Amino acid sequence: MPLGLDRVRDALVIAPHPDDETIGAYGLIRRLVRQSARVRVVIVTDGAGSHRNSALWPAARLIAERQRETRRAMARIGVPAGAVQFVGLPDGRTSALPDRALRPLRRAIAQARGVDLLLSPARDDDHPDHRITAQAAQAFGRSTRHLEYLVWPNRHSRSRPATHALRLGVTTAAKRGTIRRYFTQMGRIHDDPAGFTISRSELAAFSHPVERYRQVSR
Repeated sequence: MPLGLDRVRDALVIAPHPDDETIGAYGLIRRLVRQSARVRVVIVTDGAGSHRNSALWPAARLIAERQRETRRAMARIGVPAGAVQFVGLPDGRTSALPDRALRPLRRAIAQARGVDLLLSPARDDDHPDHRITAQAAQAFGRSTRHLEYLVWPNRHSRSRPATHALRLGVTTAAKRGTIRRYFTQMGRIHDDPAGFTISRSELAAFSHPVERYRQVSR
């Protein structure tokens, strides 16, 4: 089903890691900004888990750079730096945190007022940080339209089908180019053999010409 966005005036995009906002919803964010809707982005984790063993990129440097990458990516499509919030939970470890440690995430979501569209990761995403983020998003107002995006298909069960599709058209190339500018995730860090790098096949999947979403039933 096509994704109707004409009535959206205020959207909140929740991303588990710095780059998931682009991977999951680049085309949608760009469309909303172009129709003069307000878009706010909440990044849940600090992003330091992608290269834990790099001496040249210790956690503080990596966190700062990943935040810059996200701000630059969003600025290019019209989301100002002040509309991007970083909660700073530990990357890759949210599922092990005590409940009280998730309060900053819940507070960041609860403080967003006037939202008529909420985007969050899929509850059945393969990455635990994505699932924890999805669970936190469930507490948002029940009257708000809520869509999920899938980044990492679940390896243990078939992901539930999408309910809505957004065709990117010529925006596909822009999305691919933007993902490539997250240099820390594209091979810029060379001194951590166990570090994460987006593969060619993953880049192709992340920049598919159709963004797919699932309506969340309340």
